[in-house]
Amino acid sequence: MTQALRIAILNPNATRWMTEDMVAAARRTAPAGVEVVGLTNVAGPPAIQGPEDAAACLPGLIDLYDSALREGARAIVIGCFDDTGIDLLRARGTVPVAGLGEAACREAAAAAPRFHVVTTLAVSVPVIEENIRAIGLAPRCGSVRASGVPVLDLVARKAEVQAAMDAVMAEDPEAAIVLGCAGMSPIAPELRGPAAAPLVDPVRAAVAVAVAAAVAAEAGSGSRVMLWGTFRALAPCHPEPLRRPRQP
Repeated sequence: MTQALRIAILNPNATRWMTEDMVAAARRTAPAGVEVVGLTNVAGPPAIQGPEDAAACLPGLIDLYDSALREGARAIVIGCFDDTGIDLLRARGTVPVAGLGEAACREAAAAAPRFHVVTTLAVSVPVIEENIRAIGLAPRCGSVRASGVPVLDLVARKAEVQAAMDAVMAEDPEAAIVLGCAGMSPIAPELRGPAAAPLVDPVRAAVAVAVAAAVAAEAGSGSRVMLWGTFRALAPCHPEPLRRPRQP
């Protein structure tokens, strides 16, 4: 029997149900022959909301990475839209590492002339903006805006997430919308996205990238070096500032 290709989603925070929700969302669209598992950083903060939480989760995230490899993972997904620790894990150079934010924004930029990110709290906006600049997609990003909903309240307050998305669609109906938090993946099927462009689920996007990268790496084609050793060179970096959403 052919061994399944195991993809491990590493949740940098300590909230186990978020891990379970991400795994469930990923399994809904994972191709045949792919096994998706999740690991939770029980020593981390309850949610990653800003640079302090990101720094606090790193020791546990490294431990999760090592555990995932011991358990046979052939690619890693960092289960946080901030792509927390992505450079650190990629530098270890063992298996491909995909980030939710990077994968989702690249998918949106490939599918539409512009994209907007709708995230949780304002504290996350600068981190996401900087990540978008770093991968060279700032000119394609219309805005990164906060819904005002904390990570752990997204399911209960999804109407507020929809309201933030509605504001984007009213301003820029041809743009894609990227859901800017792993915790939005479970509510993605219940949200109304743009009529003329995709609504991008970051968990699904990152798992798809991880699967493709693992297959390419194991085929020995050298694609792993191209995709993961210098992934950020795939698009030139532009220092232009992101456009802020219009104030009411």
